[in-house]
Amino acid sequence: QVQLVESGGALVQTGDSLRLSCAASGRIFSIAARGWFRQAPGKEREFVAAITWSGDNTDYADSVKGRFTISRDNAKNTVYLQMDSLKPEDTAVYYCAARRIPRISTIMSGYDYWGQGTQVTVSS
Repeated sequence: QVQLVESGGALVQTGDSLRLSCAASGRIFSIAARGWFRQAPGKEREFVAAITWSGDNTDYADSVKGRFTISRDNAKNTVYLQMDSLKPEDTAVYYCAARRIPRISTIMSGYDYWGQGTQVTVSS
C-alpha cells in the first residue's frame, strides 16, 4: 500500500502564495505520476495539476495555469504545489494523488492512491 499525506494548507488573503506538500510512504516504488485535485464546497472534485515520475512533463487546469506550479523531489518522495496569486475561487480542499502509470492523467479514476486532503481558504 501507499500512503499520501498532504500538508501546507492555510487561511490566506487574495494575492498571497502558498506551497502544498504531499509526502508518500509505503510501497513507493509502485507509484509513478502524481497529481493534485481540489474540491470546493458543493462542487465536484476537479483536476488541478499533474507531473510525470521524471518531472519532464506537467499539465495544469486552465484555471490555474500561470499561477500554480507542480514539482517533485523523488529523493524525498514528495510532490509540491506552489500556488501564487491566490484567488477566493481557489478555496477548496486540496488532494494529492498517485498512480502506478508514468503518464499524466487528468481524471480521478486515473489515480490509484489518494491523500486525506488539506484545506486552503483564500479570503477576499
